[in-house]
Amino acid sequence: MAQVLEFRLPDLGEGLTEAEIVRWLVEVGDVVAVDQPVVEVETAKAMVDVPCPYAGVVTARFGEEGSELPVGAPLITVAVGAAAPGGSTEAPGGSTEASGGSAGGSGNVLVGYGTSESPARRRRVRPTPAVPVAANGRSVAAEPVEEPDDGRRAQTAGRAGAPAVVDGPVPVISPLVRRLARENGLDLKELTGSGPDGLILRADVEYALRASAVQTRTAPVPAATPATARAMPSGGTRVPLKGVRGAVADKLSRSRTEIPDATCWVDADATELMRARAAMNATGAPKISLLALLARICTAALARFPELNSTVDMAAREIVRLDAVHLGFAAQTERGLVVPVVKDAHTRDTEALSAEFARLTEAARTGTLTPAELTGGTFTLNNYGVFGVDGSTPIINHPEAAMLGVGRIVPKPWVHEGELAVRQVVQLSLTFDHRVCDGGTAGGFLRYVADRVEQPAVLLRTL
Repeated sequence: MAQVLEFRLPDLGEGLTEAEIVRWLVEVGDVVAVDQPVVEVETAKAMVDVPCPYAGVVTARFGEEGSELPVGAPLITVAVGAAAPGGSTEAPGGSTEASGGSAGGSGNVLVGYGTSESPARRRRVRPTPAVPVAANGRSVAAEPVEEPDDGRRAQTAGRAGAPAVVDGPVPVISPLVRRLARENGLDLKELTGSGPDGLILRADVEYALRASAVQTRTAPVPAATPATARAMPSGGTRVPLKGVRGAVADKLSRSRTEIPDATCWVDADATELMRARAAMNATGAPKISLLALLARICTAALARFPELNSTVDMAAREIVRLDAVHLGFAAQTERGLVVPVVKDAHTRDTEALSAEFARLTEAARTGTLTPAELTGGTFTLNNYGVFGVDGSTPIINHPEAAMLGVGRIVPKPWVHEGELAVRQVVQLSLTFDHRVCDGGTAGGFLRYVADRVEQPAVLLRTL
């Protein structure tokens, strides 16, 4: 007898709580093998193929392409041991065993998810009835199954397509949403969800918490929910803060909320740096990018001023100075601003840095960056000069301690060797966390970078 197992959207790592379904890779009735990708999803960080840990026949799919699902929501159900439409129980690749239940499990296919651990440590999976299939071959949406806080599973009843009902009449699926509300003493029954059919999302809870915080600092006003807030202004167009744009908004808001930042800047004569790059690229060797030269200067400066390659642990009231330099760089793409990370940048020469910058930039443009390539940075280099601007006050990429901004390099009047001349001038700006150092250290770092930009020959031995 076939056993129907439910596969839920796994933890995708790095604090990601939801993902958008981009493309289904299987249909209802398809036979799947262990670890076969079944759906392509887009998180706030990257595109990810989600593999299924069970082998069997797909009996249902949850969610349409373009819809968002929170971590822990059902993705598909698989009938393990069921016969395929052609009468065979063999999955693609020749596998005839399921990886759920007592059968052998798949590997740790995604961060925080896997079935290779011992049965005693696995979450119990309750068999669920197969979901009916519509005439067009797509599954009829069924109610997600939620696990109450006491550890017992409860199945909600109602019309097909309705969201799971948890804690009485409250429409909420994600256990993360319920935990966030519970930890902050928020009654979910008082919220109006902005998701499909009134589903309460994490954004709704965070909005309500922010509104409550504002109320405590101002005169009493009626409590606002996302639904009422949307109805207040008239006219205009509202754009949801989700995906990359939402992730950027959350990160920048957190940076400005938690980090007491300060900015200093200086103009530098980049004429010699541009000449050095031209000479290096005239040799026929692989081309060296300007960003790679600036990155090499940055890693040398961070070795001299390690305070800026750090992070702050306020819970322990400690500054954590980091040994390795994982250099992030801002890249503008059609999906929005992303910050790929060059790991161990301090160990790479300019040629290796150029190659890695080129690889990550291309991956950013095509949307194929992995979560690992978008996280773990310790210092960020932001070349906003490509947008034709001279200066800026960068916002620190939380939880880092500093960011170097580089403006456009343009011909300007400059006093050179006691005479007025036209030189290639660039404005450099450094935004830093004032908790990790004072202005003397930040100014020393920025002056070191500017001096190397003006006299790159000083670093030729290490370039």
